[in-house]
Amino acid sequence: MFFRLRRLFRSAGREFVVLWYAFRHPGTPAGFKLLALLLGLYVLSPIDLVPDTIPILGWIDDVTLIAFGIPALLKLAPAGALQDARLAADRLLSRWAPWRGR
Repeated sequence: MFFRLRRLFRSAGREFVVLWYAFRHPGTPAGFKLLALLLGLYVLSPIDLVPDTIPILGWIDDVTLIAFGIPALLKLAPAGALQDARLAADRLLSRWAPWRGR
């Protein structure tokens, strides 16, 4: 089970980095950038649908939104920007030992 969780976190972290590079790509439309910014602001905002003061439930809405929001946003990204973002993310993450295939 630990290995499946580790693989899940590695994949989610990679997709976050891809989203970051796609956000910064000059060919990305403003609507995509606005949605990505709103997703980040909601996750960092102290105002949530379920308050974070409730121990587990407060974090579940953030995790769920990230789990569904990042892949949905990446499907909206232009193909050229997404390809460049994936290459840049692979270059960045290949330097870090925890992200390698070990």
